[in-house]
Amino acid sequence: MLYVIYAEDTADSLEKRNSVRPAHLARLQLLHDEGRLIAAGPMPAVDSNDPGPAGFTGSVIIAEFSSLETAQSWANDDPYIAAGVYEKVSVKPFKRVF
Repeated sequence: MLYVIYAEDTADSLEKRNSVRPAHLARLQLLHDEGRLIAAGPMPAVDSNDPGPAGFTGSVIIAEFSSLETAQSWANDDPYIAAGVYEKVSVKPFKRVF
């Protein structure tokens, strides 16, 4: 089943985000290589693809997992959590229509 992982950043976390981004992307690349990643990306704090020092407000990941518990466990192991980038993470089942 598909799941949406919706993460909200802590304030002023851009430096932390940038420092662990390679590890975060490596995990997403594994999901992609397994054909389980539908979409992933950050949410800019301003209306721009390159928000510069304004940074980001969070991230969205849509991926396939065997269960809600597995998706939650995967989300909990994200390097952004360990580094203090994410303040809050929600994981919800997702039914793709289009």
